[in-house]
Amino acid sequence: MLNEILAHRVLIVLGKGGVGKSTVSAAIAKVATTSGDRALVMECDSRAPLAATFGVAPSFAPIHVAHNLDLMTLDGRAALEEYLRLVVPGGMLLKAVFASRIYQFFVQAAPGLRELMMLGKVYYEAEHDSGKETARRTIIVDAPASGQAMSLLKMPTAARSTFGDSIVGKEASNISKMLRDRRNCAIIQVKTADSLSISETIETHSQLSSIHLAPAAVIFNRMPPSEFEAADIAALTNRRGPHIRKKDLEHLAELAKSELTRVAQARKAIAKIRTETGGPVLEIPEHNGLSGIALIDRIAADLARNLEHRPKSRTAHRI
Repeated sequence: MLNEILAHRVLIVLGKGGVGKSTVSAAIAKVATTSGDRALVMECDSRAPLAATFGVAPSFAPIHVAHNLDLMTLDGRAALEEYLRLVVPGGMLLKAVFASRIYQFFVQAAPGLRELMMLGKVYYEAEHDSGKETARRTIIVDAPASGQAMSLLKMPTAARSTFGDSIVGKEASNISKMLRDRRNCAIIQVKTADSLSISETIETHSQLSSIHLAPAAVIFNRMPPSEFEAADIAALTNRRGPHIRKKDLEHLAELAKSELTRVAQARKAIAKIRTETGGPVLEIPEHNGLSGIALIDRIAADLARNLEHRPKSRTAHRI
């Protein structure tokens, strides 16, 4: 299943805040590079947590952070200014435009245009490799939290209706085609076992399906380990010995029971997600005590176990 996901040119990763979406995005990128392919992670959070994790300053252009792995911050305003540099001749004229109060007001008053330009930057980076005889590049978009992400993904259709056959309308049409190209663009949802994450995952999946952007898979992050069963707890409480206190055994048994309950709830959550979405679910184990790049590498190793044999570095193809 992971092979099928990584066969796409663009992967858009969604999820409720706090589910580990950024870490999972970086881990997916690491897996994509294992066959010699390149990967670009585009993070939408202006605080740039992944840039901090990799020890680099936030950049609106791709910067190298690991073997075959680039990272950039996706910003609507920066993307809009880059786009204007491409379509408007004359550097001095643009400099005057960017400094004008009218332009500043326009950017602030048109958040939808900034969102469109963010996706336009994704489209540009995907098209940038088209036709090049270079190692294939996978683009992973670490999208905003689910509510904002939905607004982001709906924007191209709204812009196409609003701007018609204008330059902006045509760009919106190109972006919309990219998002709906099931061969080259896939959406992945990340969730955890908490009830809010479960309900939001199901609701977002339904909303995405209604606009013909059904996710390719759900990644269940922080799956609690199942290292013992109820029989093991019973055996623990029945232990006897001169240095064993019944009170200590009972305390340990209660902790073990709560852990079994947590595992059972996670299993129910996975079953519910599968039933409600009808799609595949990938599980990532919980890794207490790990953070930063160490956690990214561990999750990448977990995901890599789902890979079948992949051929070495493929050349780029059109999106």
